[in-house]
Amino acid sequence: MRATVTGGAGFIGSAVVDALVARGDDVTIVDNLSSGKGENLNPSARFVEADIRDPLELAADVVFHLAAQADVSTSVARPDFDAAVNVVGTVHVLEAARACGAQVVFSSTGGAIYGECTRPAREDDPRQPLSPYGVAKLSAEEYLATWNRLHAAKHVSLRFGNVYGPRQDSGLEGGVVAIFLERMARGEPTTIFGDGAQERDFVYVEDVAQAVLAAAGNEGGVYNVGSGEATSIAAMHELCRRVAGDGRQPEYEPPRPGDLKRSVLDPSRAAAELGWVPETPLEDGLRRTWDWLRSQA
Repeated sequence: MRATVTGGAGFIGSAVVDALVARGDDVTIVDNLSSGKGENLNPSARFVEADIRDPLELAADVVFHLAAQADVSTSVARPDFDAAVNVVGTVHVLEAARACGAQVVFSSTGGAIYGECTRPAREDDPRQPLSPYGVAKLSAEEYLATWNRLHAAKHVSLRFGNVYGPRQDSGLEGGVVAIFLERMARGEPTTIFGDGAQERDFVYVEDVAQAVLAAAGNEGGVYNVGSGEATSIAAMHELCRRVAGDGRQPEYEPPRPGDLKRSVLDPSRAAAELGWVPETPLEDGLRRTWDWLRSQA
């Protein structure tokens, strides 16, 4: 099929591009390279340098919309910028897709939308975003749902867990796995904020890319994309130490305001309706990430 990937030079977007190219699709990347990297561009895909804050012209069967302002702290400091990218940018993508008759598969977020989770969150659970980033992603989801009703479209929103893996940048997405492993690789101390008992749902980036591909052609709706398993930050640090061969214990600092205590997703709807389940055990994914990181040194 003809596929366009917005944000295709970024962490998750480049994994989606690689998966599409690997199965022989005709792929175009749209990215402004503000956070995406030229070295992430797949040479078998066309590259169009463009900003989703501007109106777009696309030619595709499916648009995988992964371009985003993905930093929660930035959304708090600059909510207007966050909304311009994550809300207005999504409207531009939807209109460009409508003009060429394409389906949109949108990358949303789980933790930033559901808030605290006493059990694995389901898609119909209360949505309680705690940041402008979560509000913007939820607003974008509602635009997709409205376009489905208004224009008889079949757009899909995917709520990601804590995605980790090769190409993640600790200074951009801020993933704790990237932060821990990058510092271990440099021989620097690592820090856990709070007591380390906070729990997250970690899912490997290549598994996420397969979920994104599985959503194409679906009738529309919202799906969680996570492991369904809770892993504490302290346990994650121990796993990172194991794969990195790092003998040092972490330093502890006071908890950061707004950090969730527990964020875990229930991915059973994606399993039932998309035929997707995560396949990469956590330690295997961490080893692949560590091997990739060492290869970049």
